[in-house]
Amino acid sequence: MSNRTIHSRTILYTPLNLFTGALLACSPLLANATPTINLQFQGIELPTTVKDQQHIRSTQSVSVNGKKQTIGYHRLFATGDKNNGEQFGLVKDVNGKALTLDDGSPYLCNGTNSGIGSGLDHVSILQKNDTLYMVSQYECAIGTLYVNELKQDKHGYLTVKPNTLKHIDQSSEFGGYVHCAGQTTPWQSHLASEEYEPDARSVEANFSPKTQTSGNYYYDELAKYWGDLSKASPYFYGWVPEVNINADGSPDYKKHYSMGRFSHELGYVMPDEKTVYLSDDGTNVGLLLFVADKKRDLSAGTLYAAQWQQTSNKGLGAANLKWISLGHANNQQIRKFIANKPNFSDLFNTAEPKSTGQCPDTFQAVNTATGSECLQLKDINQDGKIDSQDEVIASRLETRRMAAYKGATTEFRKGEGITFNPATNQVYVSMSEIALGMENHAERNIITDTYDLDEQNHIKLDFNPCGGVYALDVKPNSQMQSDYVAQTMTGLIAGEGEEDLSALNGYRCKANKVANPDNLSFLKGSNSLAIGEDSDLNENNIVWSYHLTNKTLTRILSAPLDAENTSTFWHNNINGFSYLTNVAQHPLKKQPVDNALKQSQAGYIGPIKLR
Repeated sequence: MSNRTIHSRTILYTPLNLFTGALLACSPLLANATPTINLQFQGIELPTTVKDQQHIRSTQSVSVNGKKQTIGYHRLFATGDKNNGEQFGLVKDVNGKALTLDDGSPYLCNGTNSGIGSGLDHVSILQKNDTLYMVSQYECAIGTLYVNELKQDKHGYLTVKPNTLKHIDQSSEFGGYVHCAGQTTPWQSHLASEEYEPDARSVEANFSPKTQTSGNYYYDELAKYWGDLSKASPYFYGWVPEVNINADGSPDYKKHYSMGRFSHELGYVMPDEKTVYLSDDGTNVGLLLFVADKKRDLSAGTLYAAQWQQTSNKGLGAANLKWISLGHANNQQIRKFIANKPNFSDLFNTAEPKSTGQCPDTFQAVNTATGSECLQLKDINQDGKIDSQDEVIASRLETRRMAAYKGATTEFRKGEGITFNPATNQVYVSMSEIALGMENHAERNIITDTYDLDEQNHIKLDFNPCGGVYALDVKPNSQMQSDYVAQTMTGLIAGEGEEDLSALNGYRCKANKVANPDNLSFLKGSNSLAIGEDSDLNENNIVWSYHLTNKTLTRILSAPLDAENTSTFWHNNINGFSYLTNVAQHPLKKQPVDNALKQSQAGYIGPIKLR
């Protein structure tokens, strides 16, 4: 979600149309779609004064079917706030002991003056046991989770309940790692993520027990969690965790190894409660789909990777999607294997390419976030043959590499937010930039070895440093045992960049367009899509409401300078009120202001009554 690098087109880079109403009426999945509510937010202007640029500003009213309601932004907590003898975002080691910095101060994951990472990223509101709970997750190398209760007054306003904050212990599943975006599932659990999975091949080649380093910035920080980094394994990280709330209010934590290991930005559960779309954040990454065996149980299922079959290069482009099976697995099977701390060399043989994209016989050329490689699957189970079981293990531990190995597309750039609109039967996915592997390098006559192989160059689009949002039309697929399989992927709304050599990255995004869209949330029951920005190509990142009927953008929140908008998520009908949560992550981190103003902050726009 963070760690963005926007590249100039003048240098060498470093490592759907909407359905018509008549067509919609034919879809069997729309029978239970909620009637559309016309939701129109009052817009805000771009901040111009220093004060406005340094604070969160939001819309103050919304019209629901023509009736105006007064709303606003309301703070819930900031990193470092104290509650119940705990602190939001305090990082702890494998034994539950609070970590401290060299100066003795608390090790907080805040993305500014402490913690290796970006800070608070996502909060979920869960309705369980006739109680409102909130789970917060933190995007630092030592992934951190907390849970607390919320109070809701008769007017719908939410506050953090005193004496309820609890640290969630992740040591039973090897600890947490770089928790990014998340979702409140239909069964009221918190579905988390682990981003920027350590490259196991690089760690194996470079790890030094003497120095406790591997050269991987995030992974090496885990020495503070374990006390001895030799106790860790890169295969412990890069999964989808889930937090349920037990009847006694305690958190129940697990990781879903069945869902694959890559740079998980977000797992989004569809209404059938078994189909999950999975975005992969980085350069030369994939787009994944998981279909669980059972509803509300993500512990076993089949994983698929998308192959982009381009049908248009106009704007954000368009494609048919072919889903390539990566096989069936369950948590227990994969966890047992990784607990033995395998190496990358236990999974694949490697060879040097003869030339760009050309591998020796029996080796497969792949091109992913870890670069161009020649791979050969090994007899992982050591049973004398290479078969589907070896493929399944490799597909979960090295999902992106194995997806490319089997012909899926690994050229996407910064796959981010995912959401679903039941009224149009479309999944929306944001690509924060159209760059690198997604570009049509041949037309620009630049060196392409790093991002495209001739035989695997599926995506060929014009460079767009400001990115955009895609619409994916979904239909039932009996073979995949899901009612929500995307068939096509088409540009919905795009940002628009303009060259500006005075800007940090040589470009700016136009102020009246989206800029590097990240988090997405369809406001269920309405006609509004919320789009949160994470851009270095403007000053204050915006949360937009995109009106899907009249195709207009309305600014509804501006974050402080240097902050990205994360956790933009619609919580619908909580005891009659709805809320759009948002986190201002690492605000003012480059500004000469007091550190108290630099703490990541969670809050919401609302409360809103839709009925």
